[in-house]
Amino acid sequence: MENLINYLLQFGQLNQYQIDLIKSKAKLIELKKNDYFSEAGKIARQVAFVDNGILRVCYYNNKGEEITRYFIDENNFAVDLNSFTYQIPSAEYVQAVTDCKLLIFSADELKDLSTTIIAWNGIINQITAKSLIEKVNRISPMLAEDAKARYISFLDKFPQLANRIPLSLLASYLGITQSSLSRIRKNIR
Repeated sequence: MENLINYLLQFGQLNQYQIDLIKSKAKLIELKKNDYFSEAGKIARQVAFVDNGILRVCYYNNKGEEITRYFIDENNFAVDLNSFTYQIPSAEYVQAVTDCKLLIFSADELKDLSTTIIAWNGIINQITAKSLIEKVNRISPMLAEDAKARYISFLDKFPQLANRIPLSLLASYLGITQSSLSRIRKNIR
């Protein structure tokens, strides 16, 4: 719970009453590796803060291939924002890559925080903006790079994830086959 509070305090001031209120609204859940936090075709009804572990956002393309869009590690929020905000079915899955501990907030709990904590919406807006910028920065460079450059870039930007993610999921994220990733890894060692 302290990770969540420390994260929120980066974006605004909270007094002890507000911190205690936030803690009372958060519910700890544990996901086992490969469990889903949210699924395509269903409406996202809660937001998760990753306290421990790694999630991935993925979908199936028109050939039925599973594609990893990005990874979400500790001290980040996870939600299909369109689905959650507009109450429409999600097009993506959010799945545990490792065993995870998540702090969960329902829409009603977030609404309560919004009406009780004056600075809450500002904090959430800053977090959302930061997350969207990070998402764009994570995905955009990959469009112009070759496979080797994408892998090296991933290692540079996310060294804490490299040894925690199965090669098959990393290959999917990089848009290459697992055998291609193995060759690239062999050639850069």
